[in-house]
Amino acid sequence: MAHVTQASSRRVSARLGAIAESATLAVDAKAKALKAAGRPVIGFGAGEPDFPTPSYIVDAAVAAAADPVNHRYSPAAGLPVLREAIAAKTLRDSGYEVSPSQVLVTNGGKQAVFQAFASIVDPGDEVILPAPYWTTYPEAITLAGGTPVEVFAGAEAGYLVTVEQLEAARTERTKAILFCSPSNPTGAVYSPEQTRAIGQWALEHGIWVITDEIYEHLLYDGAQFTPIVRAVPELADTTIVLNGVAKTYAMTGWRVGWMIGPSDVIKAATNFQSHLTSNVANVSQRAAVAALTGDLAAVEEMRTAFDRRRRTMVELLSAIDGIVCPVPQGAFYAYPSVEGVLGRTIRSVTPRTSAELAALILDEVEVAVVPGEAFGPSGFLRLSYALGDEDLLEGVTRIATLLGEAS
Repeated sequence: MAHVTQASSRRVSARLGAIAESATLAVDAKAKALKAAGRPVIGFGAGEPDFPTPSYIVDAAVAAAADPVNHRYSPAAGLPVLREAIAAKTLRDSGYEVSPSQVLVTNGGKQAVFQAFASIVDPGDEVILPAPYWTTYPEAITLAGGTPVEVFAGAEAGYLVTVEQLEAARTERTKAILFCSPSNPTGAVYSPEQTRAIGQWALEHGIWVITDEIYEHLLYDGAQFTPIVRAVPELADTTIVLNGVAKTYAMTGWRVGWMIGPSDVIKAATNFQSHLTSNVANVSQRAAVAALTGDLAAVEEMRTAFDRRRRTMVELLSAIDGIVCPVPQGAFYAYPSVEGVLGRTIRSVTPRTSAELAALILDEVEVAVVPGEAFGPSGFLRLSYALGDEDLLEGVTRIATLLGEAS
């Protein structure tokens, strides 16, 4: 009998075997499964607007589905009309010009994230990752062969890292920094001055910037969205911009994202995508054209609702003993610190980590939240307020009642 080595007997590659399941999707799936089983579960897990996609976008998709031209393959980089719309939208919303040839349309924002890191990161490269961070970023960095270097800013700092922290983390192997403002998971927004300082630091040290701008239209309390390329125009040749229609237009299921960058990077990523997935579904692309070329009235209606829910959630969470909840200025998440609750006994259970606390909340009061371990250090919870007002009030009230029993 031939000798079978450990390596040859491995059924799943080490590369894929090391990937953790998306914590946010896992929590959302569990909540939906319990709800389908008849349980009165309220889910704060998924970053998904509860609104339907605006009707004018759906109408464009229906018309596109009936047109045989959309029943065939189209360019891997995206329909020319959509790449042109993205370039025009960038000028409108971000204040600087890009060529349609610098745009690659992807199957949702996640594909853009992965392809961005795959385009510029080599084995041994380090990527500075401000924490708390979206759960997909470190997995995409690792898959590209890079090493995530976490730089943490807590609730007392408003979850905003400083240039001094970034400089302390920089080494000769630093290739890029991930910049996300407004932030998932915290809702934090960097000021124009902070954005400019980080951009100038990256420029000075020849560090690439990968900037995720998907929450650009969801801002509150006078906060400003500051595109880092507009703040530091000299960064244009070493910046990759990530975006999509999912959050702004309630189109999470349509799967249309994009990346914008230097022509050589976009060409390399397009070559990769041509083998990986080819073109995004044409009907979804036509819907995205309608979204980007229409006005922002429907977006403003959703933003107003999110703002109302945001204020309600922060007020209710802040009233709970042991919880500190910085006021989010963007996106649709609250990210309270629960360190003051950990170590206290609740219904005969003493949670020591936010993961244990999240499990207790789900088990005892049937409310699904995402623990901080999914986004960096323990001691925090992420709650999305992209759900109905009644469910939001009921869910946070259940949490407050449970944690009120802590001793």
